[in-house]
Amino acid sequence: MDTKISASSQITSNLYEQDFYAWTQEQAKLLRERVWDSLDIENLAEEIESLGKQQRQELRNRLGILLGHLLKWEFQPNKRSKSWFVTMREQRRRILEHLKENPSLKPYLTSALENAYKDGIDLAVRETSLTDEDFPDECPYAIDQVLDATFFPGQPVESGQNWVVES
Repeated sequence: MDTKISASSQITSNLYEQDFYAWTQEQAKLLRERVWDSLDIENLAEEIESLGKQQRQELRNRLGILLGHLLKWEFQPNKRSKSWFVTMREQRRRILEHLKENPSLKPYLTSALENAYKDGIDLAVRETSLTDEDFPDECPYAIDQVLDATFFPGQPVESGQNWVVES
């Protein structure tokens, strides 16, 4: 029996290397059928851990985009646009939705903000005439500010704009 299990696991493990999609379908089928002995446990565990890491990365990516736009907003007030405003609104909404779907990420927010700040600077430098030296070394915004739909650093949203701030 051990030889049969070992051979089945080897075939499944080879499938993982040769055709990942087919491997996922096979593993799902084996799980549903409760054929525990044929599961590729090591690769399954690795993929499940990877899914968790993707959720953290999603949070960091969205924070980086949001921070980049907050920096542009604050440091180039004369170039503010509806596009920047809407991007900040969208990223805030998506971050809050992501946290609602993954509440265990909340303790990671402070660390994610610190890591994402570097990406935010890169975005701001790439999309403006500003340089790295124009921005603080540390993120100047608290996580509560970053996620607050009414927070816009520097001067407030210009009066007369028809942009809607959702609270």
